[in-house]
Amino acid sequence: MHILITGANRGIGRALADHYRQAGHEVTATARRPSEGELALDVTDPASCAALAARLGGRAVDLLICNAGVYLDKGQALAEGYAAQMWADTFATNVTGVFLTVQAFLPHLRAGKGAKIAIISSQMASHTRAPGGSYIYRASKAAALNLGRNLASDLAGDGIAVGIYHPGWVRTEMGGDSAEISVEEATSGLVARFAALDLASTGCFQTWDGRDHPY
Repeated sequence: MHILITGANRGIGRALADHYRQAGHEVTATARRPSEGELALDVTDPASCAALAARLGGRAVDLLICNAGVYLDKGQALAEGYAAQMWADTFATNVTGVFLTVQAFLPHLRAGKGAKIAIISSQMASHTRAPGGSYIYRASKAAALNLGRNLASDLAGDGIAVGIYHPGWVRTEMGGDSAEISVEEATSGLVARFAALDLASTGCFQTWDGRDHPY
């Protein structure tokens, strides 16, 4: 299986890349600023997406994991925070970046048999979790959820399943040291979710441990 992962230079993305490599799969790990073992991919830049797609040539992608994301507005104050550029930068990665990635690698997904797209969103995308704050991140993850569900409808005819996932509150640089679960727990759960994804469940919004999350 050939797996392409965005944002694979740290956290969950890196852990997923390591897991799939150790399981014997071919992994194309990408990052905006790649280090050893990664290829350059800026999901906000159409030219960067096109360059990597061309580099892959006619190779099929069996699983595309859209993991790249930013959380820039943590701790912002309503009265004077949430600058317009912060909105633009967050949506460029968390929403537009997902779309540009899927668009660029659609021929590679169509070249496979039963390809899958996994979009890492968050429980913060759900209207059932609205405690206030983090307006930009919440809005961007809600948009990614909506994007994924619509992609699921459009790509079903190509035999491509799309799942949207809450990875858990994970002890990463983004999640912080007080988060609930380890990177290893999140990775194990997500791998199981991706394996179970098919056309019968396309458009699902699920947690890392297999629960259907309300929209």
